[in-house]
Amino acid sequence: MYVIRLPDGTLRVPHSVLTGSAKGTREPGEGPGVIAQGYVEIGPGDPDYDRLLPESITEQEMEDRRRAWRDGDADLLRAFEEYKADIEGGG
Repeated sequence: MYVIRLPDGTLRVPHSVLTGSAKGTREPGEGPGVIAQGYVEIGPGDPDYDRLLPESITEQEMEDRRRAWRDGDADLLRAFEEYKADIEGGG
């Protein structure tokens, strides 16, 4: 899971990142409300914002990564199918 930087500067953060913070200041259910399965949104006034900002990526960067994974999966599947055909063909 990634820290996503939204266009308005808000960070969408995996809830586990906040509950496992080095400061240990957050407990599950405290702070901002959960907006989706395991994510919360925090803004510049949040104590964890400055720590998480450098590792954040934009939504476009996240989509680019997903696209690269899908492309990589297609290459891997093609190589596997070629290997499988060789094995089944006695090669």
